[in-house]
Amino acid sequence: MRVAVVSESFLPTISGVTTSVCKVLQELRRTGHEAMVIAPSGAPASFAGFPVHTVPALSYRQFPVGLPNPRVLRLLADFRPDVLHAASPFLLGAQGIAAARRLGVPSVAVFQTDVAGYASRNHLGQATRLAWRFVKWVHDGADLTLVPSTASMRDLRRIGVQRLDRWARGVDLDGYHPNNRRDPAVAALRRRLAPNNEVVIGYVGRIAPEKQVERLRALRGLAGISIALVGDGPSTPLVAKALAGMPVTWLGRLAGAELAAAYASFDLFVHAGTEETFGQTLQEAHAAGLPVVAPRAGGPIDLIEHGTDGFLFTPDDDRDLRRHVAVLVADSALRHRMGEAGRRAVLGRSWENVCGSLFGFYQQVIDEGLSLQAETLVPAAQRR
Repeated sequence: MRVAVVSESFLPTISGVTTSVCKVLQELRRTGHEAMVIAPSGAPASFAGFPVHTVPALSYRQFPVGLPNPRVLRLLADFRPDVLHAASPFLLGAQGIAAARRLGVPSVAVFQTDVAGYASRNHLGQATRLAWRFVKWVHDGADLTLVPSTASMRDLRRIGVQRLDRWARGVDLDGYHPNNRRDPAVAALRRRLAPNNEVVIGYVGRIAPEKQVERLRALRGLAGISIALVGDGPSTPLVAKALAGMPVTWLGRLAGAELAAAYASFDLFVHAGTEETFGQTLQEAHAAGLPVVAPRAGGPIDLIEHGTDGFLFTPDDDRDLRRHVAVLVADSALRHRMGEAGRRAVLGRSWENVCGSLFGFYQQVIDEGLSLQAETLVPAAQRR
């Protein structure tokens, strides 16, 4: 298969979209397929042995936003892909889908970023409705849209998007593993985070408005805890102010072995944001053997079995958030049981398995396109 990937986010930007695209490209390389990438400016010239082409971009909240460019159509025409993968399509992805349709190339759009949700959170009123209309227009152009959760499926069905299917995300089951706790580097980090054997409450992700990290202030005064934050972003000053005086350690942006060590140093994982279409860091925490506390909204609903591998708290209810965290802080045996359950829950979600499903969706739209072409040719032959 020849796969053209048009991604709204790519290296060096770190995000769930970037991580997903990189894993897909690595798996395409491992399984002998061909690929190329179109991404916003600043990306490396190649990844996993595949060429990466860039287009001009604007910066928005520390993220490059790729702009439509005539080069997209030329790149796709020259590459002649069998299928186009549009990762979290917005402006650049919308152009990629339109260009693929013009070239007769089937497309798969992966819904990962709740643009309309962002508009709603910022009380943009009419802009929220316009955002949903834009989302529908983009995804109506694709032959298939893959959604990560039941909540996303419901939202897109509500606005009338028709061609939908479920595709989860993979997780690195070897990199994030409970056995990492035996590593000397983890022990050293643990001593730094919990010098008096505190219960370490961890968060990994962007420090951005939609992540609502400042809501961890609900844990103020909870005895015997230490909070570790991994990540950076535009809300750092706001979160630092909200958590001032609390036992917080800022670890900054981490990746690779350092990120795996951070997860291994936590006792439980908390995510407070209510706008996750999926929640990749929740999966990573479960893979590391941690119980997870997150809101009963969006992607976490599918990732957490309440009372078994974590807790789902009432969205926007800080008292409920605190109550569930307090239960885990007070009960080490419960943390251990829930962490084991979380690990078991993600064992079938290796990137190899998940990408195998994705490649099946690629083949599905390719086959459907060939069938449609055959149907249009038969009547023409009959007329002759």
